[in-house]
Amino acid sequence: MKQFITIFRFEFGSYLKNKIFVGVTLALIILIAGITFFPRVSESLNTGDEDSDESKAVMLIVADEDTDKEAVLAAFSAAFPGYTVNISEEEIGSVRDKIASGEVACAFELDGYTSFKYYVNNLSMYDANSAVATGVLESLYKYSIMISAGLTPEEANAIMNAPITGETVNLGKDQAKNFIYTYIMIFALYMVIMLYGQLVATSVATEKNSRAMELLITSAKPVNMMFGKVLASGLAGFAQIVLVFGSSLLFFNINKDYWGGNSVINSIFAIPGELLAYMLLFFVLGFLMYAFMFGAIGSTASKIEDINTSVLPLTMVLVIAFVAVMFHLGSGNVDTGLMKFLSYFPLTSPMAMFTRIAMGSVPFYGILISVVLLAGSVFGIGVLSAKIYRVGVLLYGTPPKLTSIIKSIIKA
Repeated sequence: MKQFITIFRFEFGSYLKNKIFVGVTLALIILIAGITFFPRVSESLNTGDEDSDESKAVMLIVADEDTDKEAVLAAFSAAFPGYTVNISEEEIGSVRDKIASGEVACAFELDGYTSFKYYVNNLSMYDANSAVATGVLESLYKYSIMISAGLTPEEANAIMNAPITGETVNLGKDQAKNFIYTYIMIFALYMVIMLYGQLVATSVATEKNSRAMELLITSAKPVNMMFGKVLASGLAGFAQIVLVFGSSLLFFNINKDYWGGNSVINSIFAIPGELLAYMLLFFVLGFLMYAFMFGAIGSTASKIEDINTSVLPLTMVLVIAFVAVMFHLGSGNVDTGLMKFLSYFPLTSPMAMFTRIAMGSVPFYGILISVVLLAGSVFGIGVLSAKIYRVGVLLYGTPPKLTSIIKSIIKA
């Protein structure tokens, strides 16, 4: 235990002293602070007249004589609060020239209530004005038909604005609500494994260049060496995540009133406690398993330059798991046969099982089986990686063959 604590302290201290590690952490915190404080700063810089007619873009309506222009103006003004809507009596050619020059943002040419042309200089991929106008004109058309049929304006308005109430009773998981939590967890786990896994492999390969490693590996137990390195890197990564997400929560609470209308941002910081516990559990176990394997592979590399090639098969497994889970996450169907298999296979269960817990239906015994298999695999892979580490670190020159590693492990 003393050996493990000594190695753990040394490895963890090296991360804390690493300028890149500290710099990246501080940069992420500063970036998050800038994002979360942006609405507050933006509001303080505003002059308070953003909503005045002078500051809004101009939208023109060109309507024929048979159209109720006052009704159109009122309806379009209500449907497009971000624009100053005006009825234009000019020819459409003149209106088009104003749009091209930037004097007017856009315009609608109405042919009654059932046909229109939408004019805009540069059509944005997020421009929904045409769809909004379609809905407005549909309502106006129905309203005019009811008036012409003899209904009073009050009766027509009552029909058009009849309140419809509905209630959704969710007996399972709310996929829309849990999607963002699942996406963040999977993406964060993927990035942390890729980053810190490579760091573990590189650290082990670098040590092979030091002959003092021979004395250290023969005097310290390989299990202590491997577990000390991996757990230190895991704690460093976890500390970085806690600092980043902790500062995000702090900054968000400071500026919560300025994000009140953003349901997506609010939902990110309202993760249920049970889901957060499962997230941390699978995150930690998944990271440890891959970190042990990265460390073992790093010990077999003869040169630091060979690390990327050596870890490529393991990286491909991680990428395939990430893509498969993301595909099912995007489709919303997370309880397929493939996902059920992936949720119990240790190399993919950290991502797949958490996805099913958050967005699917998994009995508690299924979660328990997955956790037991994953935890057992982490311990087994850790012990095996320690033996490979002892053999690999003492080998120089060409990378050892698999048969040589197996024989050395059996003899050990």
